[in-house]
Amino acid sequence: MLAAGLLGGEAQASPTIYPLTIRNCGSDVTFQHAPKRAVAIGQSSAEILYLLGLGDRVAGTAVWVGPVLPGYEAVDAKVKRLADNDPSFESVIATRPDLVAVQFQWHVGAKGTVGTLKQFEDLQVPVYTSPSDCTGKDNSTGGDGVRVAPFTMDLIYAEIRDLAKIFDVQDRGEQVVVDLQKREAAARAKVASASGALSAVFWFSSASPAADPYVAGRNGAPSYIMQALGIRNIIDSDEEWPTIGWETVARANPSLIVAARMDRRRYPADEIAVKRQFLKTDPVASLMDAVQKGHIIELDAQAMNPTIRTIDGIEILADAIASAGISR
Repeated sequence: MLAAGLLGGEAQASPTIYPLTIRNCGSDVTFQHAPKRAVAIGQSSAEILYLLGLGDRVAGTAVWVGPVLPGYEAVDAKVKRLADNDPSFESVIATRPDLVAVQFQWHVGAKGTVGTLKQFEDLQVPVYTSPSDCTGKDNSTGGDGVRVAPFTMDLIYAEIRDLAKIFDVQDRGEQVVVDLQKREAAARAKVASASGALSAVFWFSSASPAADPYVAGRNGAPSYIMQALGIRNIIDSDEEWPTIGWETVARANPSLIVAARMDRRRYPADEIAVKRQFLKTDPVASLMDAVQKGHIIELDAQAMNPTIRTIDGIEILADAIASAGISR
């Protein structure tokens, strides 16, 4: 949790002048005033607003995969949870929002499962979508989309700065960005001399234990984590979360299996115990070196998404590799 004060010696940013127009995901979004009733559709969107000290401006949240950012439990407890997964369009509008902050376009977009951009525009409700889900990414095919350019944390930093400007809390936004940048630099330094001999697969979930797993493609947040630590991603796909057969994964024989831990229960394999049991008993997966050596690392699912938690992923994976002495 960040300290409340401003960074020493830094000049304060100029206040936001309204009306404010922000270019976001190819469209202009205009705010007549700082929002007073925001709805966050996506855990990352909610947590960024909390980090910015705006919990009292959040009228509702939805789409959570795990516990709230440590240190913000009391803030989150005061905010209405519209749904753990996808909320209805009606439940969002019922909060009378003057901003809807969205983590994924498949929730609010051209064909959003919660609502379309036009539905919100017709009601004059501004929608701000995380740049990490549209910049360098093609969501036209639906689902998790295809990344045409690698994710970087700069997209998250841009989101933090945009939301800070929308709410006129620019100094707080810059403090959040600087804190995350310092943590990232420190985590990278821990493994600056890594040999680069390790490989990994990031397993988010599966529609059923026996189904092909959703694993991380080469351009998403998990690949950013791996590149920061000198680890090779065995999956060579531009899809955000392609489904790849265990036979293919086993042939690549990764040094590490990074398995998502989450509270969400959309699929049976969301449960980390189900993942571990599958790896232990499946006749193909159980033969992988990573399984037999116990090189299975649990990671909060939010760290596998392009979020502020991606920094957690770098820190946790670096510590796990060091403590276990994993060299292959």
